[in-house]
Amino acid sequence: MFDAIVLAGGSARRLGGADKPAQLIAGRSLLDHVLAAVDAADRIVVVGPVRATARPVRWRREDPPGGGPVAALAAAIHSVQAEIVVVLAADLPRIAPAVPALVAALRTSSTDAAILVDETGRRNYLAAAWRRDRLARVIAALADTSGASARSLYARADILEVADPDGWATDCDTWDKLAEARRLIENRERT
Repeated sequence: MFDAIVLAGGSARRLGGADKPAQLIAGRSLLDHVLAAVDAADRIVVVGPVRATARPVRWRREDPPGGGPVAALAAAIHSVQAEIVVVLAADLPRIAPAVPALVAALRTSSTDAAILVDETGRRNYLAAAWRRDRLARVIAALADTSGASARSLYARADILEVADPDGWATDCDTWDKLAEARRLIENRERT
């Protein structure tokens, strides 16, 4: 049992301000790919402008709108109840295999959070599972959540790194990355 918070705000500067969560891959929006990845969640909270989705979710908005990932998490944390909360950005269309791995890793450890780390050692701070109570305390300890980086949360937490050998947490923050994700997912669905 887990809950999920999906961050779907942001300005998509590298995409020229396009509505990134609405971009389509194999006929589904990026947001719907991520929502499918957390389909087993008891509650799913999406933070950002309300959009049409393939499944019902609870909507929240960060204060101020566009205030960044920590402000988004602050807006959603009181809407989740499960002990474990999966935190994902809305631009991770290949994340589904990572969700059970993150939840299992956190359940079998005593750490505050489990985070995906790629083969180069890069952490994706918005591809993680947190203990809800610890995430709430870390957020509350920040003087101001607006503009705070996701990295600032992890600096205050005990973290377990989970290997991401297949690029599950590769985000679609540029047109080239979006095109590559389309190619990979559409090829996989054809075979």
